[in-house]
Amino acid sequence: MDKLLLQQYVLERLAEDLQQAEQAVRAAHETATHEENIAENKYDTLGLEAAYLATGQARRAEGIRQAMAHWRQFRPRPYDASKGIQLGALVCLVDSDDKQQLVFLGPDGGSMKLVNGAQLVQVISSEAPLGRAVLGKCEGDEVWIRVAPIQQQFEVLRVY
Repeated sequence: MDKLLLQQYVLERLAEDLQQAEQAVRAAHETATHEENIAENKYDTLGLEAAYLATGQARRAEGIRQAMAHWRQFRPRPYDASKGIQLGALVCLVDSDDKQQLVFLGPDGGSMKLVNGAQLVQVISSEAPLGRAVLGKCEGDEVWIRVAPIQQQFEVLRVY
């Protein structure tokens, strides 16, 4: 599987998310500044609420821009067994029910699910619980993570 192609998919999805966030910023800003939403008394807060929403959406858009910058600079490298799993690895895991999943370990801000052909790929950062757990592991190693009260076990089948 081509990791550069996966990177491109992530950038395309982030670009779509950015476009939606920017549209939400514009809509909230228009609502906040529309003449019909000028407060007539202290209980009339629609304009103020829309301004808060516009600010939050602007922060979200900036976070997406930063994630895009990280993903553009990102250069996935081939797997080196002497270093174990590192940022940029594409990892095939199997759980205790023999269910396999592909995980692409990338920079922050790109957590998403992608479909590449017939395969589903979960994109995570090294800050995610599973991302932290697989760092440095090699093929055949076991990985344990705890999510809320549930402890999950995986085996690293293959690393690309």
